[in-house]
Amino acid sequence: MTHLTSLAAPLRRLALAVALGLAACGLIGSPKQAGAQALADAKPDQVGLSSDGLAMIGDWMRAEVAAKKIPGAVVMVVRGGKPVYVDAVGQRDPSLAAPMKVDDIFRIYSMTKPLTSVAAMMLVEEGKLNLDAPVSTYIPAFAAVKVGVEKVDAAGGKTLEIVEAQRPMTVRDLLRHTSGLTYGFFGQGLVKQAYRDARIGAEGDISNAQFAEAIARMPLAYPPGSTWDYSNSTDVLGRVVEVVSGQRLGQFLKVRLFDPLGMNDTAFYVTDAGRQARSAEPFPGDGITAHSSLFDPRVPKTMESGGGGLLSTATDYTRFLLMLRGGGQLDGKRYLGDATLKEMTRDQLGPQVARTALYLPGAGYGFGLGFAVRIAPAEGKRDSAVGEYYWGGAGGTYMWVDPANDLFVVYMMQSPKQREAHRAALRGLVYGAVSDAKVAASK
Repeated sequence: MTHLTSLAAPLRRLALAVALGLAACGLIGSPKQAGAQALADAKPDQVGLSSDGLAMIGDWMRAEVAAKKIPGAVVMVVRGGKPVYVDAVGQRDPSLAAPMKVDDIFRIYSMTKPLTSVAAMMLVEEGKLNLDAPVSTYIPAFAAVKVGVEKVDAAGGKTLEIVEAQRPMTVRDLLRHTSGLTYGFFGQGLVKQAYRDARIGAEGDISNAQFAEAIARMPLAYPPGSTWDYSNSTDVLGRVVEVVSGQRLGQFLKVRLFDPLGMNDTAFYVTDAGRQARSAEPFPGDGITAHSSLFDPRVPKTMESGGGGLLSTATDYTRFLLMLRGGGQLDGKRYLGDATLKEMTRDQLGPQVARTALYLPGAGYGFGLGFAVRIAPAEGKRDSAVGEYYWGGAGGTYMWVDPANDLFVVYMMQSPKQREAHRAALRGLVYGAVSDAKVAASK
């Protein structure tokens, strides 16, 4: 169990960081669970949440640790801009005795994508990046990209025919995963196999520029704009940010987002011993695929993956989501315009865009510019309202923002095998604790 002494300092830092306007940052314990702490002036019952219901989140997390399904986890539930439930359970590293703490560092994998997407939209607002411009405007290698079309002969054999794209791939396509690019590390198909043969995503320590050049030589899996397919699109978007800004992606994110937001532990790698000691680790053998392990956050890499390379903490990511909750501003500083954020968090697909069989957003969701977006009410269960947006990481991390209920959640753990089960369970527990959930009609 996480004790008050281990939680107090990180929570006080968080309380100061989120600038909630509190004169003092006291801590009060849950009547059922000393490990579940809430900030003063943010008692669950005062913001439409059940203290007993929230305590069940910690009970579930501890049971998962006891069953050795996960080494440990951190959760933050924020309502009305105030953290109302914060808990850390289990161990940071299953090979060590140190307990998990609120400010421990996690590989967030694809939860990098919303951050890279916001960075790109900042440049759009500044008039430096055009959403509907061809990607080749910024990376000329994409001017010659072709589409791979699978053909089946009379004997049932498959071949890949290379054809011209009907229209160029745009920056908007990168943001909403309709670029025609794909991922090669999962799924079937000749284009995916071509990715694997060319070692796209596994080329070694190359730069973002070299990665973009390499993937531009590959055939597209679908014509641009035609199909939602989860892909390396946000990695290419990260390179676009570099070209437009004149900075490496990590430097741009640090200067424009991380430093001003106070996201002091968010970066593409950790080199100092103090932060390295706070890195959360999975159980041995718990990797993204059967024969892979999670990347080593202690080793600097040349490539800064805009689609999946960042490390962060629950407290840091809470800062980012507080900015989004504030319509693009926090602590008096504006990062995005409110209209831009609304554009990012509305469905950008519509019925005209096909979905692949592995449509990760799920039933009832469309996709915006960097986020899955709820477009229809949940059926048969208590869940978020229409307009909620979310994303997660392959390593087990997860977040969602529910504007209608003025609620968001950050969940950090490192167990790829348990990520889907934990996301569903956590949603059920959170909304089971909401006593005044808003009902939103489908759009």
